[in-house]
Amino acid sequence: MYISHMVPFNLRERIFAFVLGVLNLIKLLPESRINQILINQIGRSATSIGANYEEADGTATKKDFAYKMSLVKKEAKESKYWLRLIRVTNTDKLYGKIDTLGIECEELIRIIATIIIKSTS
Repeated sequence: MYISHMVPFNLRERIFAFVLGVLNLIKLLPESRINQILINQIGRSATSIGANYEEADGTATKKDFAYKMSLVKKEAKESKYWLRLIRVTNTDKLYGKIDTLGIECEELIRIIATIIIKSTS
């Protein structure tokens, strides 16, 4: 409920697009034991960004909102880590997609951090 007053653009859709981008990247990764581990991890963390954001939007208090948004930020930071590992353990053919997702993830982290700061002040 607090989000709509604080964000001048549609963050929900931006997060959704990021998660879809990660899921599409997963489809392109070659099968290997290492990639299976990385796929499972980034799949969970990236989808949790959107799920926790949806929960944050339904909170009743600023404290609950800030807590849920901190979970969104945590999952985004974890996703950034998994993207980095995917990049260094896979072929350079995927670097463009991975780097684009990494940049978007970093921007989402910054936006979310700003929202958290503004919601607690």
